[in-house]
Amino acid sequence: MAIYDPTQKLEPSYDAHTHLNDDKLFRDVPAYLGRAHEFEVREMNVVGYDRVGNQRALEIAQNNDGVYAVLGYQPEDTAEFDEAARAELAEQVKEDKVVGIGETGLDYHWDIPKEQQTQAFLKHIELAKETGLPLVIHNREAFDDVYAILKDSGLKKVIIHSFSGTPEQARAWVELGYYVSFSGVVTFKKAQEVRDAAHVVPVDKILVETDAPYLAPVPVRGKTNEPAFVKFVIDDLAKTLDMPVQHLAEITRTNARRVFLNHD
Repeated sequence: MAIYDPTQKLEPSYDAHTHLNDDKLFRDVPAYLGRAHEFEVREMNVVGYDRVGNQRALEIAQNNDGVYAVLGYQPEDTAEFDEAARAELAEQVKEDKVVGIGETGLDYHWDIPKEQQTQAFLKHIELAKETGLPLVIHNREAFDDVYAILKDSGLKKVIIHSFSGTPEQARAWVELGYYVSFSGVVTFKKAQEVRDAAHVVPVDKILVETDAPYLAPVPVRGKTNEPAFVKFVIDDLAKTLDMPVQHLAEITRTNARRVFLNHD
């Protein structure tokens, strides 16, 4: 069974957060990009998470039109984020087609020293301030601490990646002026709180993403996720918001281009 109707008109979209640099996808980047183009995914951000992931993200972005890099060290890889890594990252983010810092933040699901995560998080915040680039946030079971650190930072160009919290948490991010990005989680049967939270976010602050190769949305849940499947996130979120799919695709692309590419 086809996963989409090839006769259906697809609207151009922007996958705000994907990992074509992951081992599962990196070996066949041209094929995944080709399928994304078939699904009218016109732009995407390949997001780094460690030294190799950052190098790959930069390579993919610089070799492909409409692909951009976000560079940083995710919480579970902060053990390697020493001064040398910080200095290397500071140079990398000056490169063409780098549009953000991250993903960075806190993750209390894994047994990673909190102080280690926090220090790395603060260094990413410093780099975002130095460069003016938006900061992409990884927040897992750590809302209170992530919120306190970000509120104190004074940053305004912040993206909450793969939002999976409550309406109250979404409201807290919105009050700080942040963008909230929805992934395949919003399509999951047990994710009603996330769908409720979507109603709290102003339409000009909503982004969509795949977080591929993870979190494949319904109706392809269980498969390896890929940028093309952002279509299904948009379809489900549009239904949740009682909004035409075409309008949500257009507005989320406009939002992503505004925050990452400085296009109004």
